[in-house]
Amino acid sequence: MLVSRPVENLKRPLSVRIADFARALFWLVLLFMLVLVVLAQLLGGGRGLEKQRNAALGRLEDARKSRVIAMIHRQESESILGVPVGGSISIDDSEAVLRAIRLTPPEQPIDIILHTPGGLVLAAEQIAKALVERKGKVTVFVPHYAMSGGTLIALAADEIVMDANAVLGPVDPQLGDMPAASILKAVELKGPKNVGDEFLMLADMANKARNQVGSFVAQVLMKHMPEKQSLQVATILTEGRWTHDFPITVQAARQLGLKVSTEMPLPIYELMELYPQGGGIRPSVWYVPLKRMPGGGAQQSPASRPESKGAAQ
Repeated sequence: MLVSRPVENLKRPLSVRIADFARALFWLVLLFMLVLVVLAQLLGGGRGLEKQRNAALGRLEDARKSRVIAMIHRQESESILGVPVGGSISIDDSEAVLRAIRLTPPEQPIDIILHTPGGLVLAAEQIAKALVERKGKVTVFVPHYAMSGGTLIALAADEIVMDANAVLGPVDPQLGDMPAASILKAVELKGPKNVGDEFLMLADMANKARNQVGSFVAQVLMKHMPEKQSLQVATILTEGRWTHDFPITVQAARQLGLKVSTEMPLPIYELMELYPQGGGIRPSVWYVPLKRMPGGGAQQSPASRPESKGAAQ
């Protein structure tokens, strides 16, 4: 009885035993890779990089007497299987940014460093609304690009500082992977009677989304523009006249009436170097967890570390 199971195993076909061995080897290799990832994070200087980022943010805050918030989304490669993960603005991001804003005195300037392809409309609108209501000056720095929801946040700033080659983008709403404007165009070309009920409902949602985003953008712009001009610019940015990745350059942004400067401080570029492309799991929203007063004083806030969404995006 004690040897019956091994004997039965030996009688199994060779192909089945090879398959079992291959599966076991796969899981062992995967486990080994996971252990390597954990060891690399513990011994690879992650804490050191975090300290460098905090120090760089702190130097910027001291120099500008402002609250500095960095929202940086990189196209990263996970360490485990090398699968690209696209970062975007999420509810976790908006929660972290809003917390940082609450910890900042109303009159103190806020500087936001934006590097993002965009993301969830709701999250971007929450951040933009909070910035519009600020008493202190809000400056958004765009060292490379701030598309879609990133542009929406930039529109709420009193001043946008862009690299000479940096770009913003349209803020026309997208329903899944389809532009709202294109959905409406398809119904217009084919006629409502020639499309299905589900697509008609999708078109109704697209129309509502475009109106909602257009109205919100106009309200944001009215902080710095007359109502008529804000409505015109909001229409241009939300109606879908361009593809969603259309680059709005410094010159084009100025033509729209946005207050844009190209005097990018060198420390902004130096900070971006601390967010290298790929290579691990990192938070996307960072701020020094101190209540910094306009006079230069600092008070410890409840937060003790940068906000993290868990996996980097």
